[in-house]
Amino acid sequence: MRPVHTALAVLVAAVWGFNFVVIEIGLGHFPPLLLSALRFLVAALPAVFFVGRPKVAWKWILGVGAALGIAKFGLLFTGMAAGMPAGLSSLVLQVQAVFTALLAAAVLRERPGRVRLLGMGVALAGIGLAAVDRGLSGPVTGFILVVAAAAGWGVSNVLTRRAAPPDALNFMVWVCTVPVLPLFALSLLLEGPERDLAALRALDWSGVAVIVYIAWVSTVFGFGAWSYLLRRYPASSVAPFSLLVPVFGMSSAALVLGEGVSGLRWLAALLLVGGVGLTSLAPARPAGRGAAPLGGAQGPRAVAAVSPAP
Repeated sequence: MRPVHTALAVLVAAVWGFNFVVIEIGLGHFPPLLLSALRFLVAALPAVFFVGRPKVAWKWILGVGAALGIAKFGLLFTGMAAGMPAGLSSLVLQVQAVFTALLAAAVLRERPGRVRLLGMGVALAGIGLAAVDRGLSGPVTGFILVVAAAAGWGVSNVLTRRAAPPDALNFMVWVCTVPVLPLFALSLLLEGPERDLAALRALDWSGVAVIVYIAWVSTVFGFGAWSYLLRRYPASSVAPFSLLVPVFGMSSAALVLGEGVSGLRWLAALLLVGGVGLTSLAPARPAGRGAAPLGGAQGPRAVAAVSPAP
């Protein structure tokens, strides 16, 4: 990769890592489901009017929108609101690579090779250490919700692989339209109209800045830049930069929010990032005719384009 494009890939990873800090700040302004709904509303509008019509069937847009927008982000924001630290969330969420590989084996009939199996084992060991670390420092409810969010992310990755969108940015913008109304409805039902109205009435410039960052900077700019890199380079050259996301997430949470990072958590991070690297970058083997691997001609671009985005 050219140096300028390498710098762009690192910048996107930094933007996505710092996004967890911004989410943590945003949860001080909004209930989690309302914040998630506002994020997708602002990300979709007005971008949806400029990207053209959807280039894949609506069933894929609806499926990915439900798995990524409602399940993943709804659970992630709720887990962080329940006490899951921003830095640890950025790390634990990367276990999505294990869920993606397992679902791909079950649904797409992709046989994981020895390297990928080793990577899954190492990543799960890292998750186990992270769970122990969280159990020693606070309630594990938020941890469980973030792991569930990673599972939802894995479902969305496999659906995206099946959809194989020819224009990743067009696909992502249309996906952002799907969770808006369901998340607003869930917020009204679970968080209550009084709490939502109070948050909206108290909206100030810092709250606006949070929404702008997670919607336009993290989603529109981050995903647009990532898609640009994937159009110019093989996914195997671009995807490894996503492993920097938890590095930036944990370091920025420590610097900005003052989150402590124990030795056990650093060891968990080392195991999880290393395991995710092995799981994500090792090629999968198709089980039979017509079962294209996740690392096939279209697979890396489809999956890697979505996978890293926080």
